Amino acid sequence: MNNYNECQLCPRNCKVDRTRGELGYCGESDKLKISSICPHFGEEPPISGINGSGTVFFTGCSLKCLFCQNYQISIEGMGRIWSVPEVVDEIEKMYNIHKIHNVNFVTPDHFFPHTIEIVKSLRKRKINIPILYNTSGYQKISSLKKIDDYADIYMPDFKYSDSNLSKKLSNCDDYPEIAIEAISEMIRQKGFLDSFENNTTIAKNGVLVRHLILPENVKNSIDILTTLFLEFGKNLPVSLMSQYYPAQRFKVNSENEDISFLNRRITSDEFKQVYEHAMSLGFKNMLVQFHYSFKTESDFTDFVPDFRKEKPFKGR
Repeated sequence: MNNYNECQLCPRNCKVDRTRGELGYCGESDKLKISSICPHFGEEPPISGINGSGTVFFTGCSLKCLFCQNYQISIEGMGRIWSVPEVVDEIEKMYNIHKIHNVNFVTPDHFFPHTIEIVKSLRKRKINIPILYNTSGYQKISSLKKIDDYADIYMPDFKYSDSNLSKKLSNCDDYPEIAIEAISEMIRQKGFLDSFENNTTIAKNGVLVRHLILPENVKNSIDILTTLFLEFGKNLPVSLMSQYYPAQRFKVNSENEDISFLNRRITSDEFKQVYEHAMSLGFKNMLVQFHYSFKTESDFTDFVPDFRKEKPFKGR
């Protein structure tokens, strides 16, 4: 499999030889490691639809945010080794049984070469549903260009406008500029998510940008929305999320007390400030996860998967 020796798939540019078992920042060798393949109903409506999104959760991550709700796989490395034919068989099973609307590669950038092989095999089997790359936003332009012919939908995060915050929570102070360049390339390739432009229920092509509001960081969110508006205009599809939940409880001490905010959810006032700013900018194609929709603890934990289980997410 190409590109794993002297690996430079992500902006970390570790240059390790993963084919010899050397591990870079993502923590993975050249062996395809996946924690779960299942229909997922918790994505945005144009993605999950009625039948679900066919999610493939890759183990490891090139970002490893301290607050990651998927920390079992992104940080702790939970998962097993799969062959490409095994993955394709499992996706075909979901396609035949559940009629999934798309194939959803979750945090796939450190396995981009494998995803290309998976898509080629799916096409040979005449499974031509949209291929979605669900990413952190921390991607290299060169890597994105290599998957252009294999991606239909991009769903990147835009997590940070503040380089100090990205350094503190994701160990990369270059996140803001990397992410805006990556999103620009994704939009150049695919345009905006077509379900908004065509007024259809299920998306087939395009880009939807996600942003998760973090506690005590309203300014970060406001600056992100302003940046997106100035760069891409009012018609950019944006998903504004308020589901932050402290999946990993941090024991606060003198060394990490400045991240103690990660131990709480956002407040209704924090959400209101960010939402009102988004509305004042005039975004036309926004999906909003309203803070008031979370009434109980279980409303939050429904979004926190447990990858020790066959079905990581609660519900269907």
